[in-house]
Amino acid sequence: MSRTVDFIKYFVPFSIVLFASQYLVMQSLSSQFNFFYSAWSIYMFNVVATFAVYLLLIYVNKTFPTYTGFTFLGASLFRMMAAVLFLIPFIKSDVKNPITDVSSFFIPYFLFLLFETYFTIRLINKS
Repeated sequence: MSRTVDFIKYFVPFSIVLFASQYLVMQSLSSQFNFFYSAWSIYMFNVVATFAVYLLLIYVNKTFPTYTGFTFLGASLFRMMAAVLFLIPFIKSDVKNPITDVSSFFIPYFLFLLFETYFTIRLINKS
């Protein structure tokens, strides 16, 4: 339980700061670009995916500590497939400037992945 609380203690401020900064940037650029996904939907996907993966990692680390790294790799693969499924409506649409939409999704995606990787390494090193 303390690992979850420790994760949440850093995860919530991290998510709020990233969301607020991206929301402000998207609002300032909304006159120039029409974004396909809102900041809310992007961050709901990333927050839920990151938290679910970390809960799975805590469970695996508690029951099978030697498989935590493999679980992280597998969960990251599933998370990437979920990202592709999330982006299918965007991929099928005819967006004029796809670079801004792809950047608005994948920059937070990789920042959340980096955050998750850091806490996974801490989890593996403590066991």
